[in-house]
Amino acid sequence: MIVVRILVNALVLFLELGLVFAVAWLAWHYPVPFAAATGCIALLLGLALERSRLTHELPYYMEAGHRPRTVFIAAVAGGEAAVKGLLAGVAALLTFSGTDAGRLGYVAIVFGICVFLGTSVLRRLSLSLGAVQSRWGFFRLAPLLGIAFSAGIAGVAQFGFIPRTMLSDLTRRVLWDTPERPSLEQASELLFQFKQYFDAVVQSLLRIVVPPDAAQAVGVFLSVNMLTGFVAAVYAVLIAEIVRHLERR
Repeated sequence: MIVVRILVNALVLFLELGLVFAVAWLAWHYPVPFAAATGCIALLLGLALERSRLTHELPYYMEAGHRPRTVFIAAVAGGEAAVKGLLAGVAALLTFSGTDAGRLGYVAIVFGICVFLGTSVLRRLSLSLGAVQSRWGFFRLAPLLGIAFSAGIAGVAQFGFIPRTMLSDLTRRVLWDTPERPSLEQASELLFQFKQYFDAVVQSLLRIVVPPDAAQAVGVFLSVNMLTGFVAAVYAVLIAEIVRHLERR
C-alpha cells in the first residue's frame, strides 16, 4: 500500500511538472496565443468564481434586510471577470512578447518556477486545511506569485542574465532602433525596457532614504513585474484543478 502511494505521488508530481513545463514553453514560443488563452481562462474562471464570492460578500456591505438581487450580482461578477481577463491577457502579452530570445527564455524559466510554486502551495492548503484550490488560488495567490516572479526577474538581472537598461540605451532604442510602426514584438521589447528602467529609477530613489539592500528588496514589491503574479496564479489554479481531478478519478 505504501509503495502504491509513493508511485501515485511520483506520477502526480511528474504530471504537474509536465503541465508547468508545457505552459512555460507555450508562453515562450507562442506569446500571442498564450496571451489570448490566458485572457479566456481568466475570464471563465472569473465568471465561475466571482458570482459565488459576491453572493456571500455583498450582503456584508448592505443593511439588514437588504439582499442584492441576482441580476446585480451577475452584472458585477461579469464586469470584474472581464476586467481580470483583460488584465491577465495584457500582462501575459507584455511579459512574453519581445525580440530578445535569451531574455524571454529566462523569463519563461522564472515564470514556470512561480507556477509550480503556486500549485505546490494550493496542494498543501488543500491537503492540510481543506482549502478550495480554485477559490484560494484565484483570489489570494496572485500577490505571493507576483512577489516571487518580481524577485526572480530581479535576481536574474542581478547576475547579468538580463542586461540592465540605462537611459542612454532606452533613448537609442526609441530614436534609432524602433521603426515608426513597430511590430508587436518590437513594441513589447520597448515596453520591457521601459519597465526595467522604471524599476531602476524606483530603486535609485529608495536608496536616498534606505540602505541599498533594503532599496532592492522594496523595489521588488513596487515592480511592474508584480502584475505577472496573477497570470501565474491563473495557471496554478488550472493545473492544480486538473491534477486534483485526476487524483480523485
